[in-house]
Amino acid sequence: MLNAPCYIMSDAHLGFAPASVERDVVSFFRHVARQGGSLVVNGDLFEFWFEWRTVIPRRGFRALAALADVVDAGVPVLMIAGNHDCWGGEVLRQDVGVDYRFGPWVDDVAGWRTRLEHGDGLRPAEDKKYRMIKPVLRSPLAIRSFRWLHPDLATRLATGSSHASRTYSARDGGRGLRDAAARAEQADPSLDLLVFGHSHVATLERLPGGAAYANPGSWLDAPTFLHVTDERVALRRWEGSAESADLDAFHRSAKKALPQL
Repeated sequence: MLNAPCYIMSDAHLGFAPASVERDVVSFFRHVARQGGSLVVNGDLFEFWFEWRTVIPRRGFRALAALADVVDAGVPVLMIAGNHDCWGGEVLRQDVGVDYRFGPWVDDVAGWRTRLEHGDGLRPAEDKKYRMIKPVLRSPLAIRSFRWLHPDLATRLATGSSHASRTYSARDGGRGLRDAAARAEQADPSLDLLVFGHSHVATLERLPGGAAYANPGSWLDAPTFLHVTDERVALRRWEGSAESADLDAFHRSAKKALPQL
């Protein structure tokens, strides 16, 4: 269970993003440490993350330190593995202190029964090839083999091969993940809120069954995030304060008021 107010962000791609993005992420984390009830990082905080036995990637270090400060402030942090930072382990879990998971994650977020998932591989046709290689990339054998490479070489190889997905904005305008959310809602009607990332399309809309579907968007494009309380979920833009005006918002009571479809 994650307490209110819960802040949800995704897809900062630190290490590829300009330095200004990392500064925004650091200031956002510092605010959450002071004001947050919980924090969710829903995948791809880093452009590339890998843990050698004594080495971690240098880029994004300030944000990583700020994330540890959120944990030290007593704010629970859930980090969902994305397709760029899916090789996390004891550094994230033990040294930083986040609850690092491979999605989907289904539990209570500020009183909303919520399904959280990064979103990579969820589109039936478009992601078919990716779903074939995803188990290989995340296999223990692949991780052990990659660990034998020098970190400088390994980082260059990984970031060089990820250009397409880090600059990616869904050609379908995010409809593929919205449809995936609708299927998940149909399979579990108890859900109040479904949150995906990955598409880089900031979204907040109502699904056919009445649940809210949200995507916090990508900080490469604009520093948007979700703010979830007991009564409402809001899409906001970080402007030095999380109390900025809502770009969009849903109240919990709206679901109960919807007619049965």
